Amino acid sequence: MLKGPLARPMIVFALPLIASGILQQSFNSVDVAVVGRFTGSAALAAVGSNGPVISLIVNMFIGLAVGVNVVIAKCIGQRNSAGVRAAVGATAQLAVFGGLLLFAIGMGVSRPILELLGTPADVLDQAVLYLRVYSIGMPFMVIYNFGAAILRSVGDTRRPFYSLVVAGFVNVGLNFLLVAGFGMGVAGVAWGTVISNVVNAGIITVILMREKGDIRLSLRSVFMRPDFGQLGKIAGIGFPAGLQGTVFAFSNVFILSAINTFGADGSAGSAAAINFEVYCYFVINAFGQTAVAFTSQNFGAGQLDRCRRVFGLALIMSLVSALVLNVVLVLCRYEAISIFTTDPGVVQFASERMVTVLLFQSIACYYEMAGASMRGLGYSMTPALITIFGTCVLRLLWVWAFHGFDGEFSHLMMVYPVSWALTDIAMAVAYIRIFRKIRVRAVS
Repeated sequence: MLKGPLARPMIVFALPLIASGILQQSFNSVDVAVVGRFTGSAALAAVGSNGPVISLIVNMFIGLAVGVNVVIAKCIGQRNSAGVRAAVGATAQLAVFGGLLLFAIGMGVSRPILELLGTPADVLDQAVLYLRVYSIGMPFMVIYNFGAAILRSVGDTRRPFYSLVVAGFVNVGLNFLLVAGFGMGVAGVAWGTVISNVVNAGIITVILMREKGDIRLSLRSVFMRPDFGQLGKIAGIGFPAGLQGTVFAFSNVFILSAINTFGADGSAGSAAAINFEVYCYFVINAFGQTAVAFTSQNFGAGQLDRCRRVFGLALIMSLVSALVLNVVLVLCRYEAISIFTTDPGVVQFASERMVTVLLFQSIACYYEMAGASMRGLGYSMTPALITIFGTCVLRLLWVWAFHGFDGEFSHLMMVYPVSWALTDIAMAVAYIRIFRKIRVRAVS
């Protein structure tokens, strides 16, 4: 990360992240596809409508994993071995506590939040069942994400990917066995995801316990006195990222409440289309994580010019990759949607969302790369606040005014490209100002 050409190392770093993101999303996509094909559109809506709700619950701790990556990578750039070991111990404690907290929240809010969102009556009970079973696997999901963040901070994106491959096969196999074989419906796909999360967390924990360097994990560190200094550093970077993700998910949950007014077909169609948006987002996010890791290490080593080149390369790579994938999926949308459902009403809503949202998703690349680069430079709150306003507050206002658009589904969906474009503009101004400030400080 610190010497030589940047393009090839960044691509090598990003590719396993892209594959890992696709596999993680595949856990939910396989759930949606299996219940859609073997159980029906009501079950499809029940599973798919939980996506924004699950994101709302878990995004804070996924954001904290960004803090883990930045703190450890910066210590490595500074050659601070003691800091790396202390950060790994604090990460283990945070993962265990956070996972148990998410389990309690998921079990407690499942029915109230789904009722609040106006989940269709013929979908509600199955949606509640799915979310409660899914919550059992949340602690293991957090353990994997924090463990993967530790490995990625030292440039290792391959072993987290291999872990996901194993867990992915477990998930797919169990989904078909429990749903197609035993007729367990939404409970079957939820249990398949839970067990695959357990496998995933187990593999990543064993990998870290067998490490020989500073990132080696000792289970005793979970029970030691908390290192509030390291926890504070992780939270300083990760909390704003987590807050951004949580508020972002809240805005999507709010949009979901408007989508639910179109009935089970609208909910199911949107649930099917979202899968492809998330796949493309993971391509963008992979280059964002790459920018965070490379920027953190180079900033720790005082190499500002390389930090700037990292941002430019990450932006170009993400923009080209996302745009190609967006266009291909929109052109092949009916074949893609048929993976999840053949119901004409559901297909119509899914197709409309893909054309209106997915085709313009590459607009989000700039603000994602700029935000990732600012976090790598130690500025996490600024991109969080910009994203909260640009992609969250605006979306809430748009949904509030939705009935003024004659209740058209495509008009509701336009909130995404409009909010992305406005956030890009604000993020560009912030990134330029922050980088100039850092350069002036370095010179003086």
